[in-house]
Amino acid sequence: MIKREKMFILSSATIALDTVEMILKNTYVSQTAVPGQFLHISVAGHMLRRPISIANIDREAETITIIFKIIGTGTAQLAKYQPGMMIDVLGPSGNGFKTNQDKGATVLLIGGGVGVPPLYYLGKVLAQKNVNIISILGFQNSEAVFYEKKFKEFSHTYIMTNDGTSGKKGFVTDVLDRIEDFNCYYTCGPLPMLQAVTKKLSHKEGFISLEERMGCGVGACFACVIPTDEHGGYQKICQDGPVFGAKEVQL
Repeated sequence: MIKREKMFILSSATIALDTVEMILKNTYVSQTAVPGQFLHISVAGHMLRRPISIANIDREAETITIIFKIIGTGTAQLAKYQPGMMIDVLGPSGNGFKTNQDKGATVLLIGGGVGVPPLYYLGKVLAQKNVNIISILGFQNSEAVFYEKKFKEFSHTYIMTNDGTSGKKGFVTDVLDRIEDFNCYYTCGPLPMLQAVTKKLSHKEGFISLEERMGCGVGACFACVIPTDEHGGYQKICQDGPVFGAKEVQL
């Protein structure tokens, strides 16, 4: 259930180009959030909250990690928040990833840029269930790469960059031709990447997490709808998503 909560900022650090990792402490969210959910964060001086994916949860320490890219005035303001401050949050919000994979199954985690964070917590949860994981992470360049070592702790990891300054040069879809034996995939990233991935893997079961600017964040304002394949209807990304079956919505 979504609640309005106050979260204590334990740490805030730049981990890549214009990319901030923030560790927050809160009992309720840390005990109830699942992979793929997000926090809807109030930022001083801005009317609309900012939706930020949950990158990791430590239930024992009661901490929540978020990672966000500075792309506008809201996230720029959030990046200025310092340890010791409190932030106002709605969460945990949205529907997360399905993690009911069989022991020994093989899954792909395909992330692009700021779409990488929610896949990290997902990967940790799946690894605890003895699922085999292959991670394919795409970034613009070496300065934008983050969490490479962390993903390698539980998965065979490919790093792709647009200019080849880290990992291999190319796109995440370039790796897919080399991988044939897997059960399903999970992906999050820019819309063009999601379109390319779902088209290439149309023969496989997949789950996508959509990034979208939101209004209310609780399904009341219809500002973040996406068309579905069923009878020309729509679903709300904030409430019905952000995770959908890859064949459930029209990208």
